[in-house]
Amino acid sequence: MPARPAHRQEPRDSWASYLTRSPFLIGIAFAVLATLFTLRISPSLLSSFISSPSHAPTTPPLSPLPAAAIASLISSARGRLAQLTSHLVHRASSSPFATMVVSPRYERELQVAELAVQRAAILTKRVFHEKAKGTVDKNDKSPVTIGDFGAQALIIAALQHNFPDDAIVAEEEAAQLREDAALRDTIWELVRSTALDDADAETLLGGSIASVESMLDLIDKGNSAGGRAGRIWTIDPIDGTKGFLRGGQYAVCLGLMVDGDVKVGVLGCPNLPVDDAARLTADSGANQTDAEGHGVLLAAVQHHGAHSRALTAGALAGSKAIGMRALTDLATATFCESVEAAHSAHGDQAKISETLGITEPSVRMDSQAKYGSIARGAGDIYLRLPVKATYQEKIWDHAAGDLIVRESGGQVTDIYGKRLDFGAGRTLANNKGVVAAPAPVHGKVLAAVQEVLKIKA
Repeated sequence: MPARPAHRQEPRDSWASYLTRSPFLIGIAFAVLATLFTLRISPSLLSSFISSPSHAPTTPPLSPLPAAAIASLISSARGRLAQLTSHLVHRASSSPFATMVVSPRYERELQVAELAVQRAAILTKRVFHEKAKGTVDKNDKSPVTIGDFGAQALIIAALQHNFPDDAIVAEEEAAQLREDAALRDTIWELVRSTALDDADAETLLGGSIASVESMLDLIDKGNSAGGRAGRIWTIDPIDGTKGFLRGGQYAVCLGLMVDGDVKVGVLGCPNLPVDDAARLTADSGANQTDAEGHGVLLAAVQHHGAHSRALTAGALAGSKAIGMRALTDLATATFCESVEAAHSAHGDQAKISETLGITEPSVRMDSQAKYGSIARGAGDIYLRLPVKATYQEKIWDHAAGDLIVRESGGQVTDIYGKRLDFGAGRTLANNKGVVAAPAPVHGKVLAAVQEVLKIKA
């Protein structure tokens, strides 16, 4: 395995360089300055404060304000400028480091996560086309098991190479592979022969796994108990196993939590269309197997918005900002729900649709592709309604999707209106169900859910 590169702070451009590169940012900057002027801060005072706050201005202000107030105004303006632009401006690049121009705090984590998910998605697509096509059962040696182990090994390898001290919560453990040589060899052959078609990108992820034993050890590193302390990654190597087997929707999911709060989320959805404007239809959850090497990668960083880009076999494609559809009439909304009735109560969902006046049938699809679909405006509302009172959702089934929806202008809660608590361990032990919708209408949707389920607010 190549030596791990030294962990270093990536160089960051100055605010001035961003402004000179983007007319959009220049316009925002002038708007900020105009606002400050309207608040009766003279240009000379502003200039003096920025260049040398300890010196008095050469020209008296029109209406002097205390220095602390000026500092607060400027800080607020700069913060608002960053908030407005950080998720709207992207660098269209074929570089493996293609990312947001205004760098988020977790820039390196985002780069590694997107490339790791992209590489794992290549393996899952290989498994489907070589081994899963036409498969309907799910036993211990099924294609989905092969894909789960292989994708998890590749993702953890990338995380260990870049962030060796981080904990990992993942689905699989390698005990079965240590006892089953045939299954182990099948997975190893796939893992060792799967790589990105870009040398720089592959180097960033650490290159190939050194040996079969290394692969098994990596898989077992996903045994963290989770919790509220430190950096913890959550991995679902193939979310939506039935969807994967039938050629429908599935997702490769990766999230980073820091002290129990999700900071980075990435979904690789090989069978979703690249076009963010493509609305969901009744067929979206059926056989959508991509035969042309596309699919979509959806990602978000907390407080920096969400974006999408085409899945590729190499470097990251250029990205574009995504957002939920502005709903002016709930009756026109599109619901997403799980395909399997065992995962979500379809009958209750129908009653909720009726309560809200929604006439279109729900789109049923597997995996966190539902989160991704509503985040980009292809659908509008995602409900996961409890079927069993004792069931606890796994954090890897929701962490990435929850963040992507919230960073796209949505709100995600459980059926009681509580934010999903990812710091309670490996499960969402403190929550029941999921209600995800555009923030302006989330309250109405939640009220309908509680009315149908007879929950007291």
